[in-house]
Amino acid sequence: MKLKFNTVLLFAVLAIFTNCQNDNHNGEQPHDSSFYIDYRSLNGLSDGIAVIELDPEAPNFGNISSKLELGIGVLPHHLYYNNNAKKLYTTALGGSYLYEVKTGVDQNGLPKLISSTPIDTGENTVGENLFFTNDGRYFMTFMGGAGGPKDGSIGVFNANNNQLIKTIKAPIQDNPNKFIMYPHGISINEDKGLMMVTSTIHPDLTTGVGNTCTLLDLNTYEIKETYQVADSPTDMSAPVETLLLRGKFPQYALATTMLGGDIWIAPYNATAKKYDAFSKVFDGSTQGLGWTLEMYIDDTNKLYVSFADPGKVLVFDLSNLPQLKLLKTFNADKGAHHMAFFKTKSGKEVVAVQNNLLNIPNLNSGTINIIDINTGQNLGTVNLRTRYGILPESIEGTNGPSNYMHH
Repeated sequence: MKLKFNTVLLFAVLAIFTNCQNDNHNGEQPHDSSFYIDYRSLNGLSDGIAVIELDPEAPNFGNISSKLELGIGVLPHHLYYNNNAKKLYTTALGGSYLYEVKTGVDQNGLPKLISSTPIDTGENTVGENLFFTNDGRYFMTFMGGAGGPKDGSIGVFNANNNQLIKTIKAPIQDNPNKFIMYPHGISINEDKGLMMVTSTIHPDLTTGVGNTCTLLDLNTYEIKETYQVADSPTDMSAPVETLLLRGKFPQYALATTMLGGDIWIAPYNATAKKYDAFSKVFDGSTQGLGWTLEMYIDDTNKLYVSFADPGKVLVFDLSNLPQLKLLKTFNADKGAHHMAFFKTKSGKEVVAVQNNLLNIPNLNSGTINIIDINTGQNLGTVNLRTRYGILPESIEGTNGPSNYMHH
């Protein structure tokens, strides 16, 4: 199924520009200040990927040095590295839905985009998020599934050859208590053998909206539980991203609700070997915030959460879960979405915030803000809308994942 342009418009919600399971990212690994961005054209031209300089101290700040066109209406969505950061991928809402991207360096040693290879996703449409596991698999959410009104699926791929191994389906029509529908966010805890996906919204934005997260066995693919992540069964909160904390972190599941504008949390139950019920841990409306989108953890174990409306990034302390202590609030532009962490030439620790949610009015600034994470000062802004006639969709480092943990 090829979706109409406007069907896909609202949705790339999110998530992800980096390899979600990168729990062992080395904080001392050098990252330069060039980044890959997925972009959409505003002029009817090809959508694609670009390399852009984001250090405001650099003389070429905001310059695009390399571009790779994917096609008109492809709408590349999220950039990911595989486990060893040797392969780069982008999901897409149109086109072939998933591409492996070949990169290299130019004569000056700068990152360069070379080519893309479409990957066969079978009947699965509207590519969203990826998660690579350590056993040679990767998992991908397809919000459109095979195209039905209450569809959605998870594709299981061989990470060595990109072959589709299995399509996981669980229609709500078959079991209204355990189902997969409109999946977008995905997170995996390999030690516990668990995978969670969100239920967000039908790609046409009118047929249906979700308000749940579903937990699956990572190896049998059987559903363990579908959780309500909303104030009531009729509250269509649209959970968009989920994060299963793992490794050294307290064992909780987190979820953001796009239309709810909130953050939810669920504790892990070691006896039941699953998570208990979700409860709301942060109410965005109390802070004048809405459209909660991405969650990132930096190398200091702080949780960064983007709120597209009115464009904020909130920083939370993770040390006293299930309580989230708000530490800082950064001002970004409308549509605050994906993030990348790096240091400027002079050593300032910054976060780059990509501001655009699929060209939705008032959520489509089309900018990237560079914010000092210690002072909160905006050190510089690149306006891709006015400068290049494109909108950034996601962002990723050119020298490996640019965060500690995403999803």
